[in-house]
Amino acid sequence: MSSEAAKQPSLLETHQNDDDDVQDLQDGDDLSCIPRRQRFLSLSVPPMPWFGLDIGGTLVKLVYFEPSDQAEFPESAISGEIERVKVIHRYLVTNKAYGETGVRDGHLELSNVHINGRQGTIHFIRFPSCRMPNFISLTKSKGLAYMSSTVCATGGGAHKYADIAQMELNVKLHKFDELESLIQGIEFVAKYNPEECYFWANPLDEDACKRVTWPWSGRTSSDPESTVPDGLQYPYLVVNMGSGVSVVAVYGPSNFRRVSGSSIGGGFFHGLCCLLCDCESFDDAIELAAQGDNKKVDKLVRDIYGGDYELFGLPGDTVAASFGHMISPERRKEASKADLARAALVTVTNNIGSIAINCARSEQIDRILFVGNFLRVNPIAAKSLSYAMDYWSGGSKKALFLQHEGYFGAVGCLEKLVVVTELRRQERVANGHATSEESLDEHSLSR
Repeated sequence: MSSEAAKQPSLLETHQNDDDDVQDLQDGDDLSCIPRRQRFLSLSVPPMPWFGLDIGGTLVKLVYFEPSDQAEFPESAISGEIERVKVIHRYLVTNKAYGETGVRDGHLELSNVHINGRQGTIHFIRFPSCRMPNFISLTKSKGLAYMSSTVCATGGGAHKYADIAQMELNVKLHKFDELESLIQGIEFVAKYNPEECYFWANPLDEDACKRVTWPWSGRTSSDPESTVPDGLQYPYLVVNMGSGVSVVAVYGPSNFRRVSGSSIGGGFFHGLCCLLCDCESFDDAIELAAQGDNKKVDKLVRDIYGGDYELFGLPGDTVAASFGHMISPERRKEASKADLARAALVTVTNNIGSIAINCARSEQIDRILFVGNFLRVNPIAAKSLSYAMDYWSGGSKKALFLQHEGYFGAVGCLEKLVVVTELRRQERVANGHATSEESLDEHSLSR
């Protein structure tokens, strides 16, 4: 990250702002002066701001919905919302980097999105999971928790940090199933972004390789050379590659099941590179791997058979034993850290590819969707998976990818806001604190 980006305000560390052009919350700001939120659509539509949170084993993914339709409502009905949106805009949306670890992926933002009866833009922010305690402390110190009455979260961290969020912020994390949030997020984003889904044509040919849009559910591709006849129809397989790996067979909008998984995923790759190559971050590991040659580390089929193993259809350059050459002292001396990183990347990718194609065969599914932050800044893995799915299936299986990679769980949580708000309203009615007809203010819905 550049030194200029490093000077930006931090979501995750003690916040300082040296840029006079960037306004920010000050320690003396009194958020209690912001008018309490009012209901104006229905009792089940939650007040702004709307966040979705996916706290994974390695990364926290935060999505924020910024409304753009405020002119359509009476100012008296959304005056509190307007003030809160302004505060969050100048704190989150004005910046693309937050210290050395927090990033807003501006190139991924989705505009003109309709969710829960509102129109606006979804912003995408990520930071390391190890910074979650810092994030909670900052949220408390800046009074940001005061503005949000409903927080929907998924991922293992939604359970891990639930108590500290309740204790420090007086906020209850409403936890939702990780896989359900993932599938709902995928289909929601794909609905609004016709360029979301793509595949790699000629993935291992540097001259001919190109990324081609795959129309989702019958959408027309913007690529004039695309000859893809249809979109991603049910059933399809989702291979979610984060710290670990989960494989989900999707048969319909609410019909899916986990069919397999593996502990050898992005966390394994990152950890191995830290151990063997002194890498400090996932991005460092990927950059190093791009410079290496795994053939100096892995033992190939041709190293054993002198060429292809034709009886079983194994090309000579197929990996027969990951890190197999490292049993030789001479080979260990010749292998660089970049070679080791590349071998680690190939090992993880081959493992994921093997599991994916076996699941696809077992479930009789031809389209395999690879998602997750293991693919972020990692075209090597994507292209290797593309080639492997095509080669080992004889062209019958297709490896597909999505632009928003690891954010789908957080997006899926946005759609859960109405569910949570309605349940809380019903609880209040059942407890005699409100009637089903009354217009509840923010205080009556708050923690």
